[in-house]
Amino acid sequence: MATIFEKIISGDIPCAKVYEDERFLAFLDVRPVNTGHTLVIPKEPHPYIFDLDDETYTDLMKLSKKVAKHLKEKLDCQRVCMTVIGWEVPHVHVHLIPTNEIKELPLNGPNVKKATPDELREIAEKLQGL
Repeated sequence: MATIFEKIISGDIPCAKVYEDERFLAFLDVRPVNTGHTLVIPKEPHPYIFDLDDETYTDLMKLSKKVAKHLKEKLDCQRVCMTVIGWEVPHVHVHLIPTNEIKELPLNGPNVKKATPDELREIAEKLQGL
């Protein structure tokens, strides 16, 4: 079954386009965190960003940077923050969120807790060997 992004790419669902080429599409999020919140997606569907081939991943990041600079200039915000969550729609998408201060982002929500030194040490040991 096609995802909502595939339906947007095919034109079955309209979107407010910010950018489009043969491989990528950038459009305004219908549930914006802030005005100008933009999604950047590859047109070829992939559910998980770290499964993208290196060229697509790199080109997606380059385009995200280009779009972010454009948003910052046109919306006169201090920063454009980027996040890739990957659970909402099983199609790779980068969120670009224009911001003027950190409190505009949900970084201190109920699921965020301070790790103890022991917890950090235990996880760091588990992650050794990269």
